[in-house]
Amino acid sequence: MSSSDPTPTPEDTAIDATEAGPAHPRSIRSYVMRAGRTTEGQARALAELGPRFVLPYAEQPLDLAATFGRQAPVVLEIGFGMGDATAKIAQALPDTDFIGCEVHEPGVGALLKHIGEMNLGNLRLIRHDAVEVLEHMIAPNSLAGVHIFFPDPWHKKKHNKRRLIQAPLVAKLLTRLAPGGYLHCATDWEPYAQQMLEVLGANPDLANTASGYAEKPAYRPLTKFENRGLRLGHGVWDLVFRKKA
Repeated sequence: MSSSDPTPTPEDTAIDATEAGPAHPRSIRSYVMRAGRTTEGQARALAELGPRFVLPYAEQPLDLAATFGRQAPVVLEIGFGMGDATAKIAQALPDTDFIGCEVHEPGVGALLKHIGEMNLGNLRLIRHDAVEVLEHMIAPNSLAGVHIFFPDPWHKKKHNKRRLIQAPLVAKLLTRLAPGGYLHCATDWEPYAQQMLEVLGANPDLANTASGYAEKPAYRPLTKFENRGLRLGHGVWDLVFRKKA
C-alpha cells in the first residue's frame, strides 16, 4: 500500500499486536485485516477464474513447473493490493512466472479481473498470509525474485516495529531465493526507505545493485497514486538487492 493512497489497501504488514518486544517477535504477519467491499465484478472473477488461478494454501511445497506448466523463473510478490501493477508486470515479462500473495478478497478479485481481461497465463494467486506461504509452500532456493511494493510504512515511531522489512523476514526470504535472485522493494516514505536500506545492507548474504537507492527498474510501472505523489514533489525509493552466489 502506498502511503499516499487515501484508501488503505492490503499490502499492509504487521507484527502480532500482542507482541510488546521490539525485536524477534513471536509472530510476524504480512498483513493487517481491513474492511473492504467486494464488487459484483470482483465476485464474478473470483467465482469464474478463482478455481484456475487461485492456488489453495497447503503446508507442502509447490511444484512450480507443474503449477505453470513450464520451466521458467518465478517471482513472488507480497501484498499486491488491487493488482494493477502486478498485472502490468506479468504482461511485460511473459517469460517469467509470478505468484502474488494477498489476503484481501477485493484485491484478489480485482487482479483476477485483470488476468481475464489481459489473458495472463503466467500469474497465480494465493489468498493467504505470505509469511506462512514462504514457510510452507515455497521450496528453498526456488525463487528468481521477490517484489514488495509500497508496504504499510507505519508512520508512527512506536509502530515502526510492525514494518515488514526487518531482519527476520529478510533472512527467511533469502532461504527461498536462488543464488543470484533479487529482492526489489519500493516505498514512498523516506524514513522507511532508510530503514530498508539499513536492514538489507546489513545482511552479509545480500549485495546492493546500486550505490544506495536504485533507479526504478523498467518493469515496475508507476501507479496512479505514485504519479500523483510525484506531481506533488513526493519521493519514491526503489531498492534492488541480489542474493550472493
